[in-house]
Amino acid sequence: MILGAASIQISAALVTKVFDQVGPSATSAFRFLFGAAMLLLATRPKIRTMTKQQWWAVLALGLSVAFMNQCFYQSVARIPLGTAVSIEYLGPFLVSALGKRSFKHLVFVALAALGVVFIAHPSGGANLTGVLFAAGSGLGWAAYVIAAHRVGGQASGFSGLALSMTVGALVTLPMSIGSASVLVAHPALALRIAIVALMSIVVGFSFEMQALRRLKPSTAGVLFALDPATAFVIGLIILSQSISPADLIGMVFVVIAGIGVTLDAASQPAQSA
Repeated sequence: MILGAASIQISAALVTKVFDQVGPSATSAFRFLFGAAMLLLATRPKIRTMTKQQWWAVLALGLSVAFMNQCFYQSVARIPLGTAVSIEYLGPFLVSALGKRSFKHLVFVALAALGVVFIAHPSGGANLTGVLFAAGSGLGWAAYVIAAHRVGGQASGFSGLALSMTVGALVTLPMSIGSASVLVAHPALALRIAIVALMSIVVGFSFEMQALRRLKPSTAGVLFALDPATAFVIGLIILSQSISPADLIGMVFVVIAGIGVTLDAASQPAQSA
């Protein structure tokens, strides 16, 4: 899961250079299109043998990941990568923290919320639209964690992932049609998006799928606790995005909250069936 998340975030940093020429929505749509094509060629899923339950799981994953990525790309086009991921992380974090309404978990939720306030620092001129898109991406991420667990458990291999990404590609296809001529005129641009699709959808989501098929959604959600820190480091190295003291404090709060929920969940005795 850590390798998958890192691959997805590095690809997000690389793809920001495409936004000026194609736009965030079209870039996300092309990423799904290229990634789905790669997965379909690699897996060649047998759709005739799939059950109705499997199709519903595939549809749920495809829609949630499409919504998540569209919002995320709109967010990172407006605010720093670390800020976007920290706010986005609240989605899967809340799935885990509120899954068991203990006082300790509510304290961790409050700590994470305080961390986001430091990171977004509204009084410092944070882009409200970017923050709202990051929050929307968090909702999509929460749905993705749950849906990916279902697809991973019901479909063998990567066929479920390939079909889910195809759903995402079909849903977002209208957003890419108007920019197709730009990629035809600039092959290097198309190559960059293809590399991003390989890193994020084929490698990143495949790694996460292998983890999510083995973990409960609540447990998987908190294993993303280090994502905000990773995103700030990637933004600093690849995009030269600075980290302010407020960013650092907020990031530490969010990471501590995520780790705290993880340790608390791990310390709970297993319930008998």
